[in-house]
Amino acid sequence: MATAQTPGRYGPLTGVRVVELAGIGPGPFAAMLLADLGADVVRVDRPGGAGLGIDPAQDLTNRNKRSVLCDLKSPEGRTRVLDLAARADVLIEGYRPGVAERLGVGPDACHARNPRLVYGRMTGWGQDGPLAPRAGHDIAYIAVTGALGMIGAPDAPPAVPANLLGDYAGGSLYLVVGVLAALHHARATGAGQVVDAAIVDGAAHLATMIHGMLAAGAWQDRRGANLLDGGCPYYGAYETADGAHMAVGALERRFYDEFAARLGLPSDLADAHADLARWGELREAVAARFKSRTREEWTALFADSDACVAPVLSLREAPHHPHLAARGTFTDHDGRTQPAPAPRFSATPATVRTGPALPGAHAAEVARDWDLPADA
Repeated sequence: MATAQTPGRYGPLTGVRVVELAGIGPGPFAAMLLADLGADVVRVDRPGGAGLGIDPAQDLTNRNKRSVLCDLKSPEGRTRVLDLAARADVLIEGYRPGVAERLGVGPDACHARNPRLVYGRMTGWGQDGPLAPRAGHDIAYIAVTGALGMIGAPDAPPAVPANLLGDYAGGSLYLVVGVLAALHHARATGAGQVVDAAIVDGAAHLATMIHGMLAAGAWQDRRGANLLDGGCPYYGAYETADGAHMAVGALERRFYDEFAARLGLPSDLADAHADLARWGELREAVAARFKSRTREEWTALFADSDACVAPVLSLREAPHHPHLAARGTFTDHDGRTQPAPAPRFSATPATVRTGPALPGAHAAEVARDWDLPADA
């Protein structure tokens, strides 16, 4: 159901039509990813509906989208959503199980209008199971999968990784992968399907490698005792003289040797790299050395090395890092600095085309472009 847009003009998904039933968190972010890649995403906002609690003009997860207003509790609103679904390739919703059905816009109703539709469902607990009808947020989803329990110091509560690990990595990214796979299938066969993207499934799946290491006896089932969880003294973060931090990831021996030399570790600690019994001693020495200089000084010292050391930057500092600036990892649009679309494509580059879609701002143009009644 391609639009009249030039193929690839806005990204590799140019011509793909997506309906997003408004929500917060992983659903909107997944829709933003599709929009960044060129899809024509129409967000169906509810009059007075919930948002992030900030000015909608600042909600960057609604960039590259268009918005229409529909009251899904009214017959007219339900009809408008079904009209959109009839013309779409993908629909994304993030309600609790059964809510879309009660509103009359569930998979059966949508597929009756459009059998090719990919119906993406974004939830924390999934569409079935004892917790499916319960409320939840990122931290609870990653807690029960074992992911949260791996993060943080062994003598402190688990460290909360914002909502990046559950909502966006275990949720949005898996929904997008599922939607694109189902879209490929629909175009090959003419049959749409439902994609059940549950954060608990995605977050658990992210730890596949670690489950393999656990089975092999190469991972201890506790925090701060392993190679990649801060237990290793040459894979972690250290405070500097100015109260900032440096991150160290010198896992391989050749990288560790360069790290140790540049840091100025005593030669008698050379064998501590592979001696778990001496990891405590090595950690104290590394910490003491980092405390002797500022973050800026250590950054300069390690800048041209393969020691796998980097400064820990804040959100405001990150766009100014020389490497990120050179790559254009962040971009400015309408006066807002924000992450640029990712990944990158050689033939169909993606860009930030428009700012956040304000609720209901595009009713007329969506009706025109999607061949809908003028009041839709």
